[in-house]
Amino acid sequence: MVLTIVAVLMVLRLAGELVLSALNRAEVRRHAAAPPPAAAAIMDAATYPKSVAYTLERSRFGTLSEIFDTLVLALVLFGGFLPWLFAHVASWGAPGAMWDDAVFILLAGVVLSIPGLPFEWWAQFRIEEKFGFNKSTAGLWVADKLKGLALMLVIGFPLLWALLSLVRWAGAAWWLWGFALMFGFQLLMMVLYPKLILPLFNKLTPLPEGELRGKLLALAERTGFRAQTIEVIDGSKRSGHSNAYFTGFGRFRRIVLFDTLIAQLTTDELAAVLAHEIGHYRRGHIPKMIALSAGMLLAGFGIIAWLAQSPWFDTAFGFPAGEIAPAFLLFGLLSGLATFWFSPVVNLFSRKHEYEADAFAREAVGGPAAMIGALRKLAQKNLTNLTPHPWFSAFFYSHPTLVERERSLTESI
Repeated sequence: MVLTIVAVLMVLRLAGELVLSALNRAEVRRHAAAPPPAAAAIMDAATYPKSVAYTLERSRFGTLSEIFDTLVLALVLFGGFLPWLFAHVASWGAPGAMWDDAVFILLAGVVLSIPGLPFEWWAQFRIEEKFGFNKSTAGLWVADKLKGLALMLVIGFPLLWALLSLVRWAGAAWWLWGFALMFGFQLLMMVLYPKLILPLFNKLTPLPEGELRGKLLALAERTGFRAQTIEVIDGSKRSGHSNAYFTGFGRFRRIVLFDTLIAQLTTDELAAVLAHEIGHYRRGHIPKMIALSAGMLLAGFGIIAWLAQSPWFDTAFGFPAGEIAPAFLLFGLLSGLATFWFSPVVNLFSRKHEYEADAFAREAVGGPAAMIGALRKLAQKNLTNLTPHPWFSAFFYSHPTLVERERSLTESI
């Protein structure tokens, strides 16, 4: 019965993703020859067909990838590989050892990531390359994967070992302690990631003295956002896409701008983008999202604890009853089958925050023109899909569409 329910949920999610993607492609094709007036005002006639082609190619490839990933997951869940791996790794340690359970979860994660590597490579070096976005090399791509693997072993193993050890140490209340450990780790990483991990992949340099730095610092001061520094990240070494964000919290805050973003926007437009990011801080979005994440993490740990002590769960997939490591792994593999259907609700909160941050930026820079100009340039440079299907947008877009953002920026004046 358990396996039947899981199989049905897998089919339903895949069917939902395929239907949404098909609807989105149909909507894009419907406007391919003649974009709506609002979209035509955003993107010039030479760029719009490229954005249509880019959207359609990525969507078709994404459909193939989703089907493949679902088949791999089904094979892993129903083919007996995971119980075999668990028994094999368990033989390495003494009875009752926890380090071998941590090794099992890490090994399973590595093995499950291997089948998708050709798809990742094709997306980077074929599709992104075709449309002029890829700036990476094969050597850099491989180096990134190896660094990611090393970080998983160096950070993931001791974290998993500590988490699994809590089960024995804390008894029935282990999941509360486990939540506290993981939530504390997440907060710590908000501070340490930009200092210790990000530099392993990218070079960050202080924004040079000049008009841009002066204007951005004045904006931050005027809006009550005191950041430790403004840094430029060399995102162009991997992609032509651009972004801006801030990391850390409290006195550890720092503003990060992609070098591609600086090259694409004017000083006033960059100030508007920064004001938008500051808006998230000033409107309290960061603690709200942290609280939401904490609530979901706590619920996840509660579900894992319930599943681990339910004899029907582990045994349904071929594991011994009551084993905590398989429960962790299976929850990670299966939780997306349910959370996928709640993504429109989460996106609603995210979109509300984006509208509020846009409104803050409009007030901070004295009108909507700079923000609209920045959004339009970014849409053109990134070949953004301007005509997504509403259902597809609801499930997959954490931000409002550009047409919706422009309407909000201008109608709220």
